[in-house]
Amino acid sequence: MSIRKLVVLLAAVVVLAGVALTATADRGSIPFEPNVEIFEPTQRAMIAWNGTEEILLLSTDLRASAPTKVLEVIPLPAEPEVKEGDIEAFNRAVQIINSRQEAAKGGRALGADEKAQPPAGEITFHEKIGAHDISVAHVLDGDGFIAWVEEYLKKQDVENPTIPEPLKEVVNEYIEEGYTWFVFDVVELGPEMKTNDAIQYRFKSDAVYYPLKITRTETGDTTVELLILTPRLLSNFPGYPSSLVRLPHQPVRLTARELESLNEEMCELLDKQDGMMLRIWRIQGKLPEFKADLIAK
Repeated sequence: MSIRKLVVLLAAVVVLAGVALTATADRGSIPFEPNVEIFEPTQRAMIAWNGTEEILLLSTDLRASAPTKVLEVIPLPAEPEVKEGDIEAFNRAVQIINSRQEAAKGGRALGADEKAQPPAGEITFHEKIGAHDISVAHVLDGDGFIAWVEEYLKKQDVENPTIPEPLKEVVNEYIEEGYTWFVFDVVELGPEMKTNDAIQYRFKSDAVYYPLKITRTETGDTTVELLILTPRLLSNFPGYPSSLVRLPHQPVRLTARELESLNEEMCELLDKQDGMMLRIWRIQGKLPEFKADLIAK
């Protein structure tokens, strides 16, 4: 892992999966070329949580209305370990659910260095993983990010890049609430649909965490589906209301062998135990109405 310090601060605007939307559910997207639309018909996310630590596995199908690089940003509650993920884990999880649910309603596959006073933050990880160019940043100052992103885009030959004011407000809100770790990822897109390599993030967390509220900077309706794997069912939702999280099928209790077949690292995280609970959570709504992130204990 290479470690290097930069003057950097990361912001995010998030739009959940849908037709002809400009970002993903869990991350913000900033196209390097002006007036380019980002299309994301399919998002796959799988979360395993053991009470103190989370593994978040992500993959998306993406294309752009014209060739462009895109900077994607994900806020997280702690510094993550980042590695290539196993995209087939999504299909294996849904196959287990379907095998237990006769005529299961909704149990369908998910598609399966400048100087600053003081420094705005530091890059703690930078690595290329497949088509992804990923960095992890520890953020210290909200205003610093805006300057960094605009300078970064200029270096990529983007003329007069500007970050909308609503983005600045949301990022500062995350930082004020103690969310000072961000992942950002540069990918190249074109008119052809492209399934990005699955990326796995592992980080400390005292709750299941999935970013939602930064989507309020966008407009329109959206749907996101998450595969959730925990030792027990969760009932405490201090952020996004549990009444708005739909369960399209009854939870499935896994054997240790089934758990290992899904994902070896998730199996290790959950102590290779029988009885782990697997289910799909579905969230639907208007993007401006997401006022809180998904947090569950």
